[in-house]
Amino acid sequence: MLTSIRGVPGIRVRGGLGALLYCAALLGGGPAAAFDHGAWDALVRAHVHWIRDGRASAVDYAGFGRERARLEAYLAALAAVPAASFDTWPEAERLAFLINAYNAYTVQRVLERYPDLESFRELRGGWLTSPWRVRFAPLLGAVRSLDEIEHELIRGRFHEPRIHFALNCASVGCPALRPEAYSAARLDAQLEDQVRRFLRDRERNRVENGRVLLSPIFKWYAEDFAPLERFLAAHATDLGLDAEQAAVLAAGRLFIDYGDYDWRLNDLRHSLP
Repeated sequence: MLTSIRGVPGIRVRGGLGALLYCAALLGGGPAAAFDHGAWDALVRAHVHWIRDGRASAVDYAGFGRERARLEAYLAALAAVPAASFDTWPEAERLAFLINAYNAYTVQRVLERYPDLESFRELRGGWLTSPWRVRFAPLLGAVRSLDEIEHELIRGRFHEPRIHFALNCASVGCPALRPEAYSAARLDAQLEDQVRRFLRDRERNRVENGRVLLSPIFKWYAEDFAPLERFLAAHATDLGLDAEQAAVLAAGRLFIDYGDYDWRLNDLRHSLP
């Protein structure tokens, strides 16, 4: 589990000249600066909305589209960070950076086809190419796919199962895109809050007919949650388990099954009455 780290005063980055100054400061040998995610924070606060009593969120992609220049400037600032400098940052700073980058690049991809898009899975790079394997995101010295950011840069370097509740795949079945940027100083609390919100969503995780019915996310990434029963038992209250059920689950005697995944775009227009 990550520990909270106090923010380090640093250079504000807004893309363009700001990104160049940021790189110049790092190349000049100064101390590592905390990356400023203020631009992304402002965008998600304006265009991401909690729904279902805060257990999920919906994205106003039309609103993002009207501010696409601000999004592109933020992505340019992310792309300007040298890998060598990134590697000197504290763990929480690096992980918050990568989570925000993954989510921001996902929104950028949606906007390439929006509003003529019903599911992120339509954004294939070819007939058989998964949209998550398309290399389009310049980050840390290479043009990367979303899969590379998730599986190599994040899962390959951090042992943190809670990232699966923070990375958003632009689908209804995903855990919520958070309407604030992730930050090193608050990362542990933010990740824990994401877990609680997701497990409390009875459309995706619930006790039913003497079994625990879960989102397929827990099946797809079983190795990250192992042992899954212990992870779930630690969040028994959020999952709706009483003390006896939690004990049976922790002992591996409560049957676990998985529901379907909803790949529809997590668009605000589909969530309005």
